[in-house]
Amino acid sequence: METPSAQHSFLSGPILAPLIRFALPLMLSLLLQAFYGGVDLAVVGHFSPTASVSAVATGSQVMQSITSILTGLTMGVTVLVGKAMGSGEPRQAGQVVCSQIRLFTLVAALLTAVMLVLAPQAARWMHVPEAAMGEAVAYLRICSAGIVFITAYNGISGIFRGVGNSRSPFLFVLIACLVNVVLDVLFVGVFRLHAAGAALATIIAQAISVAFSLAYIRRNPLPFSIPTPWRRGGRAAGGILRVGAPIALQDFLTNLSFLIITSIINALGLIASAGVGIAEKLFIFLALVPMSFMSALSTFVAQNMGADNPQRANRALLLATRISLCVGVAMFLLTFFWGRGLASIFDSDPAVLDAAAGYLRGSSWEYLMVSVVFCFLGYFNGRERTAFVMAQGLAAAFLVRIPLSYVLSRLPHTSMFLIGLAVPASALVNLTLCVGYFLLLRHRDTKTLKKQLDNTRPA
Repeated sequence: METPSAQHSFLSGPILAPLIRFALPLMLSLLLQAFYGGVDLAVVGHFSPTASVSAVATGSQVMQSITSILTGLTMGVTVLVGKAMGSGEPRQAGQVVCSQIRLFTLVAALLTAVMLVLAPQAARWMHVPEAAMGEAVAYLRICSAGIVFITAYNGISGIFRGVGNSRSPFLFVLIACLVNVVLDVLFVGVFRLHAAGAALATIIAQAISVAFSLAYIRRNPLPFSIPTPWRRGGRAAGGILRVGAPIALQDFLTNLSFLIITSIINALGLIASAGVGIAEKLFIFLALVPMSFMSALSTFVAQNMGADNPQRANRALLLATRISLCVGVAMFLLTFFWGRGLASIFDSDPAVLDAAAGYLRGSSWEYLMVSVVFCFLGYFNGRERTAFVMAQGLAAAFLVRIPLSYVLSRLPHTSMFLIGLAVPASALVNLTLCVGYFLLLRHRDTKTLKKQLDNTRPA
């Protein structure tokens, strides 16, 4: 495993090179995860009717909201494991993982039961067009049966990232992606199972990936021992919830806000529904660099805060933000001028492509801001300031994005371009809040350092 060298490079020496080395596998993992979901939509779009595209587009957004709860809680694990390793306390890292197993088992069982029962209601809440209703419900129920695999994958990957190993999670998602592509073509393209086939391919691929990751851990043990989960442990569960629950809630409610927006747009018809689904799917690809730096900074900052080196954490934020912003400019230009070409990856219906291109152009300004915002969020996560991460996300989503999307969708002669403008408006709020909070933290850090220096001076 890369753990010892990764820790050493995180805590001393150059910053940019180890940060990029750690971020690159995360970026590739996110790319594969985006490709993983994108393949479902692309294969369904080319082998199934528009109703199936709408069902998969909406159903995958619902499942992404469920997954966001798990990834948020996983961030709590990553930060606490990273902090324990940075402070040289591997035994504490083992306690965190022990508590994680117990907590995640309970969460997975609860989410599975809720989604299996409420799948029809979720489809109705989303205003899924009647032609796509049956397929959307089937897609949700099949995917919900695989929540246990989603939970296990995210939990294992979070542990590896916490100890400074981003390559193994990339390997796990690569296996899932390859299996998913083959099964998508088989179930959707050959057997014509449409949305249900895409869902089956997804959960089978996830199950195979989890089986591989468990076998991998047996052959490559973690750098700490894990107490038996069902006999003792649980002492770190409160810490996981303290750090991870705000992120989980923020991610869930942010995804819920996008579901509400999708529901608003679904009311405009099947074409609009498919168009915005494609645009949202593209976001995952286009925001890969900022999202990977967010994850990388969470670990990097957590380890350096554990080693009592906040200045190094601040420097890492500055370097990551510069690179991320350059990429954000390129993504803005791509979505503003070539949205239709991007949308054609997923569909060939001219009306759907026009709808997606209009929404992409309206929302394109977002990429200039989220490239910076995501870096700030990774920094705040690493410093365990997850309550602020939650607050700023909810404020932008529910005070700006949703109300503005609704108002713009109700304007006479509205368009997908106009509705898309609500997205950069909310991103501007995110950016303003993040910059303000960072300046506040830096002011507090300066006062704390000055106080410590005064206390160490001889009388």
